Amino acid sequence: MINFVGAGPGAVDLITVRGQKQLSEADIIIYAGSLVNPGLLEYRKESCEIYNSASMTLEEVIEVMVKGEKEGKKIVRLHTGDPSIYGAIREQMDILDTHEMSYKVTPGVSSFIGAASSLKAEFTLPGVTQTVILTRMEGRTPVPEKESISKLASHGATMAIFLTSTMIEELSKRLIEGGYSADSKAAIVYKATWDDEKIIRTTVKNLGEAARENGINKMALIFVGGFLGDKYDRSKLYDPEFTHEFREGIQR
Repeated sequence: MINFVGAGPGAVDLITVRGQKQLSEADIIIYAGSLVNPGLLEYRKESCEIYNSASMTLEEVIEVMVKGEKEGKKIVRLHTGDPSIYGAIREQMDILDTHEMSYKVTPGVSSFIGAASSLKAEFTLPGVTQTVILTRMEGRTPVPEKESISKLASHGATMAIFLTSTMIEELSKRLIEGGYSADSKAAIVYKATWDDEKIIRTTVKNLGEAARENGINKMALIFVGGFLGDKYDRSKLYDPEFTHEFREGIQR
């Protein structure tokens, strides 16, 4: 059995209980060394084989899996955050299907969720936005034209922007082109939940300057939206005048 496991956002104690158990039982761990906290490998048993996929191709990763499976070994493919978000697991699973190999996926806490906890923020504020957009800018890997940053920005929703740390100046321009005002609140979270985490609060216009001043050029998430402000409506769920299945509202 091959287990795709979400490592969580960074802090070693933010992996799930199930994920930690699978690490402790694995005979082989293939981990994304460029992003996953190496401290998570402390959960492994002494005899476990470790492979860092940062220097491996897809074919080389699959080769390790196929060989391990034939030898009856338990294999963990450890991905940063949650494997379903920019985890490139679909291509691995499709190849495993051709080999008729069994696998499971264990979810993890995504980095954008870890960053929200660091920001002490709620992404979906009543009267502000009820939508969260997870996206990235095109670079060496393209994105569909209809999902360009400027088009997504036109919604005015909460935006969590991945894999864009080296293009923040251009990101700032496109967010403004899409409808965000230059002084809209923004935040950069570097290595969310890691020991050396950095949180920079700024504006859309000053995103590039803020990144340069703090030496941010990788492993950062950029957030934009009204959720970073101070104004929002009270939740109806806990409003004393609001009636729902479990409580009768007080009429005034």
